[in-house]
Amino acid sequence: MATPHVPPAGGPDTAAAFLHPSADVEPDVSIGVGTRIWARTHVRRGAIIGSDCNIGEGVLVDLDVRVGDRCKIQSNALLYLGAEIEDEVFVGPAACLTNDRFPRAATPDGALKNVEDWTVSGVRLEEGCSVGAHAVVVGGVTVHSWAMVGAGAVVTRDVPPHALVVGNPARPAGWVCRCGARLDDALRCRCGRSYDTAGDGLREVGDT
Repeated sequence: MATPHVPPAGGPDTAAAFLHPSADVEPDVSIGVGTRIWARTHVRRGAIIGSDCNIGEGVLVDLDVRVGDRCKIQSNALLYLGAEIEDEVFVGPAACLTNDRFPRAATPDGALKNVEDWTVSGVRLEEGCSVGAHAVVVGGVTVHSWAMVGAGAVVTRDVPPHALVVGNPARPAGWVCRCGARLDDALRCRCGRSYDTAGDGLREVGDT
């Protein structure tokens, strides 16, 4: 196992984190206490990663991306500029959070696009939600709290709280508990929790 990383003077704020020697962490990055960054992951400048996270091998955390506390970002996930990830979010292996609703390499007059030539449309992942392996969440979409995106899904519209969505394009396929298990028709979970409808999503009974 690699030894804990000691940042150089003036480098990123990672003194309380663990960085694998092959991780590439640019300047002006903040990584919280107890977070682990594994092999060949690239964390770009301006990114903020919270405490007690596990960031797997080969992950891209792009410019200015925000990741909350106690998140699990699995190997080869791509978190592009504009992504906002709240606490306790799971992002599966090779999942991709995109950020361009109208992607083109060049402008209409044939020039290679630069930062002034397109609008960032970031993805927002709210508290406790999960994005399955190889799923794609299209720029501008919000996956709300405790929702679950199935493996390989392509998410083109917002996902309500506690909703399960699958397929391409992603479609509703039921509801899930805070624990991750699927709810029965009475919106009850085998773990003992139960839920009521709230707007287009669910709310746990007893929540205020």
